[in-house]
Amino acid sequence: MEKELVNLTRFTLEEQRKHPEATGDFTLILQQIGFAAKIISKEVNKAGLVRILGKTDTFNYHGEQQQKLDVYANEILINSLEYTGKICGMASEEVDDIIPIPSIYSKGKYLVVFDPIDGSSNIDVNISIGTIFGIYKRKSSASGNITQKDFLNRGKDIVAAGYIIYGSSTMFVYTTGNGVNGFTLDPSVGEFLLSHPNLRIPEYGNIYSVNEANSPYWDDKINQYIDFLKKYSERKYTLRYIGSLVSDFHRNLLKGGVFLYPADINRPNGKLRLVYEVNPMAFIMRQVGGMATDGKQDILEILPESLHQTTPLIMGSEFEVKKYLEFVNN
Repeated sequence: MEKELVNLTRFTLEEQRKHPEATGDFTLILQQIGFAAKIISKEVNKAGLVRILGKTDTFNYHGEQQQKLDVYANEILINSLEYTGKICGMASEEVDDIIPIPSIYSKGKYLVVFDPIDGSSNIDVNISIGTIFGIYKRKSSASGNITQKDFLNRGKDIVAAGYIIYGSSTMFVYTTGNGVNGFTLDPSVGEFLLSHPNLRIPEYGNIYSVNEANSPYWDDKINQYIDFLKKYSERKYTLRYIGSLVSDFHRNLLKGGVFLYPADINRPNGKLRLVYEVNPMAFIMRQVGGMATDGKQDILEILPESLHQTTPLIMGSEFEVKKYLEFVNN
């Protein structure tokens, strides 16, 4: 007999029942993100057949030229969430300021942050890309207008985080702070089905993921750490780097290892965006038993000072991250 199938909707509803005080607001937000992911996945799978590839003539806050798929995915996420009545604002990598909820819709108590398409440079060459999201509860008075300050929360205050990876299959991975579960999209029925329950990262791996072309610009201690991995006698490490945070994160979550985008002389504050990229992924990493640091402190303890703030990031299995801290702090 075929095993019982659990889709994302059923799973979130069953989780909701474990909390008698729950109103269902949170469940609806997750389901709508799942809906948006299906639409984005459909377009990603048709890239090259429809006019979704290529660059636009616009640039995001960081001066990066936007891809057509960046803009499309951003619009899909906004349109899927703004009318729910469960959120009071959004923030996106592709939008300079916060995204308020139109006055025609009622507002809720949650804030949603997202990177619509992570790994944009890989879109045109058919390499895995992803979507990252985080959900917070609003802390300021519900009677006032939201401001950027409402979004400047420590990662440890996230109430849910997740990512969608568009690869050989489309997977939706999320946590509400009680473990991490993965759902694979079955295109024949259009549903995300539970495929990876209770995900955990191995205590150590044999993969390191870093853009080693930047090594001339790193601190010597970082180069010494990489040399240590290359020469470590107890296991043979191998370099695997895709250049999409979601893709590198997902592989290392399943197999163990470390992802690095450290500071360098060109980017003393790192490159990855703290609020809508790093914090959600670090929250997931903590839930699966791994670690995430900027080299000095736990990522989840950093209080952002601006919406598009960047940070160095070292994240992965406990052994590799602790060993990194030993090198850079001695």
